[in-house]
Amino acid sequence: MKNAYIKLHIALILAGFTGIFGRLITLNEGLISWYRTFISAVVLLVVLGLSGKMEKIPMAQKVRIGLVGSILGLHWLFFYGSIKYSNISVGVVCFALTSFFNALFEPALNKKKLSVQELLLSGITLCGVALIFGMDISFRTGIILGVVSSVFSALYTVYNERLAGTFRSETIMLYQMLGGLLGLTIIMPVFLLLSPTTSLLPSMQDFGWLLVLAILCTVVMYLLIINALKHISSFTVSLTFNLEPLYTILLAIIIYKEDKVLSVSFYIGLLLILLSLGLQMCRVWYKNSLPVAASTSSTGGTPTPTA
Repeated sequence: MKNAYIKLHIALILAGFTGIFGRLITLNEGLISWYRTFISAVVLLVVLGLSGKMEKIPMAQKVRIGLVGSILGLHWLFFYGSIKYSNISVGVVCFALTSFFNALFEPALNKKKLSVQELLLSGITLCGVALIFGMDISFRTGIILGVVSSVFSALYTVYNERLAGTFRSETIMLYQMLGGLLGLTIIMPVFLLLSPTTSLLPSMQDFGWLLVLAILCTVVMYLLIINALKHISSFTVSLTFNLEPLYTILLAIIIYKEDKVLSVSFYIGLLLILLSLGLQMCRVWYKNSLPVAASTSSTGGTPTPTA
């Protein structure tokens, strides 16, 4: 059990670094997302092929999983775009809006009743982002891209939950990376036309960081989560990943001294977002501690951290 929690927190730290790489790598957001899916897919193909764990699934299911992966690819595209046009802290704070859009999309797509509590808690997050939105006009493009990113993140989460338990997590991840790669490849000519770049190939330094991003912060991170789930509940894992934006902001302040360019309204907005996350964690924790809920909350598929 102790080792499972260690693996979980290592995965959380790795997730926190995904935003850091958005600034560290000099390629534009489209190429970062494309290379991340490409390298991750190649690594997974090699690992699953050599280990003999390649799962055979029907073509229709491959397409279904791949389409969900294309949504993930679009999330990454706008997430890194948000960081490029603002900074790491603003990008990951906008990522926290995923819960707000998830509260809207899940009932609509799964034909469930809207949760007033979830909407109210997500509304606190929305107020926090609204405060941050007004802090500096130079950040507004990045914030808009971040909001779009959180829309795709919420859609990915809803659709990915439908895949949970259908196939092994490694298989789902492989075909999602392939689907994301294909989707990004299709839109890349249009993207590069709108956002031209001097080079499509990464420098040696950028390629090294891309390898770290794809191998450590994508493949290894998910495998650590999968291993942790053998001993702890998916509820605990999902709850822990609510702290991902905070980890990333702390890393951005330590590495890039971003606290020097952030205003008081940013920190007030951040506090509102953390309050929303804290109340949500308490709400879910209480709900899952009830005898009736306890029997169903400790099972489920792999959580879906998307950054």
